[in-house]
Amino acid sequence: MAEKDRNNLIVYCEYEDGHVADVSLELLTKGRALANKLGVKLEAIVLGDKLDGIEKELYKYGADVVYKVEDKRLYPYTSNPHAAVLINLFREIEPQICLMGATCIGRDLGPRVSSCLHSGLTADCTALEIGNHTDVKSGKNYTDLLYQIRPAFGGNIVATIVNPDHRPQMATVREGVMKKEIYDANHKGTVVKLDAKKYVKDEDFVVEIIGRHIEKSKVNIKNSPIIVAGGYGVGSKENFELLHELARVLGGEVGASRAAVDAGFVEHERQIGQTGVTVRPKLYIACGISGQIQHIAGMQDSSIIISINTDPNAPINTIADYVITGEMEEVVPKLIKYYKKNSK
Repeated sequence: MAEKDRNNLIVYCEYEDGHVADVSLELLTKGRALANKLGVKLEAIVLGDKLDGIEKELYKYGADVVYKVEDKRLYPYTSNPHAAVLINLFREIEPQICLMGATCIGRDLGPRVSSCLHSGLTADCTALEIGNHTDVKSGKNYTDLLYQIRPAFGGNIVATIVNPDHRPQMATVREGVMKKEIYDANHKGTVVKLDAKKYVKDEDFVVEIIGRHIEKSKVNIKNSPIIVAGGYGVGSKENFELLHELARVLGGEVGASRAAVDAGFVEHERQIGQTGVTVRPKLYIACGISGQIQHIAGMQDSSIIISINTDPNAPINTIADYVITGEMEEVVPKLIKYYKKNSK
């Protein structure tokens, strides 16, 4: 393997029903920026069946090299074969950074690969940057490390984690945290087709999936253009019904802060913030949300933010485009009435 083919940044791309997962494309977008800063290639790896033309989608998001491992036994995902491919390939190409989605697959695959390669892994990152580090004990200086940034201690602090000596530096990132943007629609890369038999033993396929049932989530706040979110200040599960009604009128979804979820006002699938979902709607209406940094991190890129709060000094008001000071129980019914009247 030529030296130029080593020490690059690689993204494991999840593949389902003929498409690459959004989280993988988001990581390619971020990976492209990181690779540019490091002066290395951005690589992608896809495992599965019927991968014809998949590289065209990955090139647009900045991939310079696409590793394709095609075998009908590699789809759908099972732990041992996918782990074996990555472990053996990484021993060959020695990537300096590997990124995966913090999905069911990434949470299963990442630890297996990092454990076998003794590389370490930071899970559920909310930001990734390149920077330098000085070891306080030894005084040794390191350059161009991956800053793996994630909430810690229940989201009360943000920790920056580095891996100075072991490679690859591995991190998983939740869907929606990074922006998905086409790098260059005309960007072209190289396809490297790998023979699965070279990387996977037959006994790794001991588990065979006979049937699968995947139930899609009924809550889709990540892709909703309008979100009506409630915090602990909403006061009760019953009051959240007002938010559901407003969301129905506007054609949006209901979200919540962690405090509202912990209080049992609404289900966890609707939680927005560092320990929930990251959203970027066109309109975000925050009701009874004080605006702790953990929540703001998950919605601050909303196009328009309206804050409804009894406290005129609530932290969320500092990032809101419009602030309504008042009781949610009075303001929201008026909004519902107004929007109903003007939507006819």
